[in-house]
Amino acid sequence: MPNRGPSDTGAGAEPVPGTGHRHRLRWWTELPLLLLVYVAYSAGRLLARGDVSTAVDHGLAILRAEKALWLNAEHPLNRLFTEHAWIGVPADFWYASLHYLVTPAVLIWMFRSRRVHYRAARTWLLLSTFIGLIGFTLVPTCPPRLLDATHGFVDTMAQYSAYGWWGTEASAPRGLGGMTNQYAAMPSLHVGWALWCGVVLWRYGGRGPLMRTAAVAYPLITTVVVMGTANHYFLDAVAGAAVMGAGLLLAAPGLRFVDRLRARYGTARAEAMTGAVPGATARAGAGAVTGRVRAAGADPVRASTGVAVRAGTGAGTGGSSPVVGGGCQTAAGERIPRQRKQSAEHGPRSSEAGDGSPAPAR
Repeated sequence: MPNRGPSDTGAGAEPVPGTGHRHRLRWWTELPLLLLVYVAYSAGRLLARGDVSTAVDHGLAILRAEKALWLNAEHPLNRLFTEHAWIGVPADFWYASLHYLVTPAVLIWMFRSRRVHYRAARTWLLLSTFIGLIGFTLVPTCPPRLLDATHGFVDTMAQYSAYGWWGTEASAPRGLGGMTNQYAAMPSLHVGWALWCGVVLWRYGGRGPLMRTAAVAYPLITTVVVMGTANHYFLDAVAGAAVMGAGLLLAAPGLRFVDRLRARYGTARAEAMTGAVPGATARAGAGAVTGRVRAAGADPVRASTGVAVRAGTGAGTGGSSPVVGGGCQTAAGERIPRQRKQSAEHGPRSSEAGDGSPAPAR
C-alpha cells in the first residue's frame, strides 16, 4: 500500500511549485470544470464530422496499413462477437457504458482518497481529451462497422440493439444516433480513458492482487471490445494510448503555467485591494503591533489601550487629558450612563468630591 501523507486525506491543499502557496481543491469548482470538458468533448465529436468520403478513405488506409503490418486483429474478433451473443452482448454493454461510469468513479475516488495526487491526474486526463478532440477534427475516420459490407465487418451494436438502449446507428440511446459524430474513431478515447484508469489504479490503488488485476484488465479488455464490436481499428487504440502519453508529458508544464498565472493574479489582486482601501497600510501596521504585543505576553486589551493613550497624548500639543486614563478612570467632569444613580448608592457625585477628582469607573 503506498504511503499516504496528511494531504492524502486532509484538507486537500496542494502546494504551488516555487511559491509556498497551497491551492485548496473544492468539489464545487471541480465539477463545473469537468462538465465543461465533457460538453466540449461531446460538441467536438458532434461538430467535427468531416467529409464522409474522406473519413472512409482514412479508414481504408488504416486497414491496409494493419494488413501490411500483420496487425489485423479486428476481423477474427468481430466474427467471434458476432457468432456468440454471450460474448457480443456484454461487449456492447461494456462499450456503451463503462467509460461513462468507471472514469468518473476513479476521478471521485482520487478526489476523496488521494487528493494530493488528484490535480495532476485530472489535468492529465483533461489535456489528453483535448488532444483527442484535435485528432477527431483533423483526421475524421470511418470505423470498421460503417465500411461497406464487402470488407467483412458486422456492426454488433446494430445486431444486438434489441438487448440494450442503443440503436442501430451508434452507442447513443435510440433516436439520438444522428446527434453523434460516428466518424470520430481516431484516436480511440475509449482505450485512452481506460488506460488512464488503469495507470491511476495501479499507481495509487494499492498492491493488492484484486486492484492490480483490475488495473491491467480494464484497458486490455476495452481494447479487445472496441475492435470486436467493429467500432475501432487496432491503430485507433494505439493512437489513444499515444494521446494519453502526450497528455502525461504536458500535464506537469501545464500545471506550472496555471500556478504561475494564479500566483501572479493573486499578487496583483492583493496589491489592487491594498491600494483601493483607505488606511489598509495603517491597519496592517496596527495588526503587526498587536502581534508583537501578544508575542511579548502582554494583555492585548490593555496593550491596545496603552497604545491609544500614547497616541492621543502625543497628538495633543496643549496637554489635553485623554478620554480614558491609564487607570481606567473617567476624566474630570465626564458623565457616563447611570452615573448619578451609581453615585447616590456608592458615594458622593463627582461634583461633591471636592477638587473635581475623577470618580472611579465601574
